Amino acid sequence: MSKPSPTARERIVAGAADMISRRGLNATSIREMAKHAGAPLGSTYHYFPDGKQQLATEAVRHTGTWVARSLRKELDAGPVAGLRAFLGLWRKIVVDTDFRAGCPVLAVSIEEPPSDETPAALLAAAEVFDEWEGLLAGSLREHGAEPEQAAQLATLVVAAVEGTVAMCRAKRSTEPLDRTAAQLQALILAATRDG
Repeated sequence: MSKPSPTARERIVAGAADMISRRGLNATSIREMAKHAGAPLGSTYHYFPDGKQQLATEAVRHTGTWVARSLRKELDAGPVAGLRAFLGLWRKIVVDTDFRAGCPVLAVSIEEPPSDETPAALLAAAEVFDEWEGLLAGSLREHGAEPEQAAQLATLVVAAVEGTVAMCRAKRSTEPLDRTAAQLQALILAATRDG
């Protein structure tokens, strides 16, 4: 059975996530996001009447869901498999884009908010990071890690991988991913009965 074609709204959200992953949120206009997705600007405002922040929030959630789906699938085989899948997703993105794209969730997280209030996209990024950490921590606990150690190690994995993706872009190399993978895998094996 073939996979259904994405709707116009889904294409706009995926295009926005890609643009944010390459240029950051503040350097990307809603007009550029629409153009990148091949959508008319009017359609973009039809689906996202609150504008750029609403679209960015959806782009962050889209990325979060996409990564979480892959993590859930791979974590069935254990936390090392989950780690490899998490690293593999980001390796593919940085390599396939010639080191021009990273993680839109991180991009939204590190930019200066446009006002004193916390934007919805930043809140969505926090939720995404929490979800990824929760999935990893759950798998670590299921494989014998103590609850607090599982939570700490899950945070370390997400933080290390997100930072490593930024390093890969700067260095135009996947070597930081390889080094990070080796150390995180060793920590996971030491914390679980898999080691």
